[in-house]
Amino acid sequence: MTNFVQFQLTGNAKSTDSLGDSAKFLQGQITANVNKIDKHFLPTAICNLKGRVLFGFWLKKIENGFLIVLSDDLADDFANHVKKYGAFSKIQLNEKSPIYPTIIDNSPTFSDNLADENWQDWQQLSIAQGNYWITKTTSELFQPQELRLHQRGGVDYDKGCYMGQEIIARLWFKASPKAWLHRVSMASENDFTDKIQVVNQVQNENGIEALVIARPEELANVKILDLPNELQKSVAREH
Repeated sequence: MTNFVQFQLTGNAKSTDSLGDSAKFLQGQITANVNKIDKHFLPTAICNLKGRVLFGFWLKKIENGFLIVLSDDLADDFANHVKKYGAFSKIQLNEKSPIYPTIIDNSPTFSDNLADENWQDWQQLSIAQGNYWITKTTSELFQPQELRLHQRGGVDYDKGCYMGQEIIARLWFKASPKAWLHRVSMASENDFTDKIQVVNQVQNENGIEALVIARPEELANVKILDLPNELQKSVAREH
């Protein structure tokens, strides 16, 4: 079971523009446009310099900053990243605290209340909706476009610079990924080949259901399942 934690990123307490300071820092880090983030969780990412997702997380606006939810096994690395890149910014990151996967209005989300935790249903619905989660094991493996993050509002190709932006933009405007996110069903893990990269998986009565990154031709021996309509489109840019 994956444990999730939350951080609050705010401006320095002495700052006269707490929200603006935290927003300015995040704008230079995340793949999404911070100006489009509201009080609902948005999936987004911080990438490494090679344009691969270093931290995949969910982000929403709070009163004086932003709430960030990510896998607990990446929490210490994330805190160190913010400390390193935010050393000269007027921001502060609070200590991590637990947050629990739950479902509200048929959507996977999170709650501060342990009694709301519903891990099994959350991961099954998340896989059905393409709501992948990045852990230490899958950190730095995938590009945002391969994960269809842009189709979920988590990448803005028209914003300014951020970590890995040059490579991510080049892939979008001048090329296209050869492999991308699919939802699949298979009888067992033996159906996986070394050319199918598993992002998340869950056991069910039929075997295994998973989100994978693969070229379509590598999925001949597994059953491809539908994703939501917005994630059924080509991952390439329409010219």
